[in-house]
Amino acid sequence: MELYYSFSILLVLASFFAYLNLRFLKLPSTIGVMIIAMITSIILVVFGHIFPDTLTRFSKLIAEFDFTEVLMGAMLNFLLFAGAIHINMLDLKEQRWPIIVFSTLSVILSTLIVGVLLYNILPLLSIEVPFIYCLLFGALISPTDPIAVLGILKNANVPKSLETKVAGESLFNDGVAVVVFAVILQLAQGRNIDLSFSHISWLIIKEALGGFLLGMVLGITASKAMRKIDDYKVSVLITLSVVMGGYLIAHAMHISGPLTMVAAGLIIGNYGKKTAMSPITKDYLNKFWELIDEIMNAILFLFIGFELLLIPDILGYWQIGLICILLVLFSRFLSIWIPTLVIPFKEKFNRGTIKILVWGGLRGGVSIALALSIEEGPHKQMLLAITYFVVVFSIVVQGLSIGKLANKVLPKEA
Repeated sequence: MELYYSFSILLVLASFFAYLNLRFLKLPSTIGVMIIAMITSIILVVFGHIFPDTLTRFSKLIAEFDFTEVLMGAMLNFLLFAGAIHINMLDLKEQRWPIIVFSTLSVILSTLIVGVLLYNILPLLSIEVPFIYCLLFGALISPTDPIAVLGILKNANVPKSLETKVAGESLFNDGVAVVVFAVILQLAQGRNIDLSFSHISWLIIKEALGGFLLGMVLGITASKAMRKIDDYKVSVLITLSVVMGGYLIAHAMHISGPLTMVAAGLIIGNYGKKTAMSPITKDYLNKFWELIDEIMNAILFLFIGFELLLIPDILGYWQIGLICILLVLFSRFLSIWIPTLVIPFKEKFNRGTIKILVWGGLRGGVSIALALSIEEGPHKQMLLAITYFVVVFSIVVQGLSIGKLANKVLPKEA
């Protein structure tokens, strides 16, 4: 029952913070909830000396949740499916080459650039960290977060083709990012691993392609089942079983659960809606998953705000945190700009488009979850702190300004 009580408290807080945001701050829901949670965390820390029991109990409540497992093993599947089910497959097909390149080559490039730059900058601040841990930070911070991107782009005034590039990249880069992070993490922990090109390539292919194929099978099977009944209540149950059962299958097969959810959502959202659903079923299904998306996002960004309580000495890392914000943005720019120079894309990338792709590459809960998954050691607190700095800046500053930036740079570059 303790888990039920803990989750109940978080859900009540999420709804209360969402109300406060809508009533007073009037920011995008995800950003508003996170900011209020951060302010609450700061207040708890400030008054923790006066009411130590309150701070201790609340910090214990947050610590009881395995954020990595809750996000990567549960919430991410619902959020990715909810996001993918509303994406037009034709839009993705039109932007397929940029999405493929940015979700694979750009992730690897960014990992290397961040790792090398951080390793050379840290000694200037009298901080000694092994290169492999700098590379590990590069791996966990390089993938753009699909949850943050999809949640914020809804309210940003970005052209459809550009929105599809950014959203598509964020949906598909998890397969590569998780494999790269897992390999580097095993090396950092001193485990033996086959680093041959063929082995690493096979891991990526198995993780990404395997997840995508499983998702397609689940999506097509579910769509055919829904076509035979066309009942909105049973159709919603079928999609829930695809998400929850599909993740169990993907986990058992050691393939990408996130990509399984993306593929299944795309198939049901396009093929399923077109061939298997009446307008009533389609309407109920859309509204159900929009509601799930809002609830999960509120809880997730509440988590991110309260994660501040798990980094007690975060202010001690403010200097390297600010440097890493600039470092990550610069690495993002290079990882986007270099492929546009060497790969003959059908569509020409002008300066305005590259600026939006760089600034719209938001980091979020996935990066924090990966940082928390690192085993306890002398470098974990620093990696977690600088990850938090980058994520908060990304969501708050980049997320709130992406629409204004699009209005400013795109007309001039047209």
